[in-house]
Amino acid sequence: MRTLVIDTATQALSVALLDDGKTIGHFHEVVGRGHAEALVPAIAALPDGGRADVIAVDLGPGSFTGVRIGIAAARALALAWSLPLHGYCALSLIAAKAAQSQDQDGGQIAVTITGGHGELFWQCFDADGLTAVTQPASTPIAMLATMLDQPVIYGTGAEALVTARGHGTAVSLYPNSADFPLIAGLAPLPPSPIYCREADAQPMPQQARP
Repeated sequence: MRTLVIDTATQALSVALLDDGKTIGHFHEVVGRGHAEALVPAIAALPDGGRADVIAVDLGPGSFTGVRIGIAAARALALAWSLPLHGYCALSLIAAKAAQSQDQDGGQIAVTITGGHGELFWQCFDADGLTAVTQPASTPIAMLATMLDQPVIYGTGAEALVTARGHGTAVSLYPNSADFPLIAGLAPLPPSPIYCREADAQPMPQQARP
């Protein structure tokens, strides 16, 4: 069973081709912007052009643009190749990776992802990194600093949160497509974006017809 994993929800562009959970092709780079231009070539560079039996895509939360780019590409490939399409949460993937860290003390895992407008996306998990104890949310950094007391914060927003609190340890982690086997046992999500708040860009109101 081959799985093509597409992850563009953050500043990282990450794609992987997994064969029974083993990585046989992988690209992961913090590119910042330019996901739309770089994603298709990255997939094409994978073994067999990324052809798989199933596609998994990061649904967010994260960059609204990045989330949409990844889901659009995954939907197009799933349609073209007649493959099932599954989604997963960016916060879950980071939490599963954080659970493997030697810094983890057995307490809850707090994961953050950089949002917009001075907010962070966040979620807490049990020490296994797989069991969510809160729902994904978007909260202003100053407010979140008073809410989370875990000594170690993980994710792309960890440094901003630790700075706002004035204490703790930040472990910067981006979602990495090669880590997908860590959450492969979780129930797949429908391939729809996880935004946690309203999109920055709103559709223009329709003009009244004369």
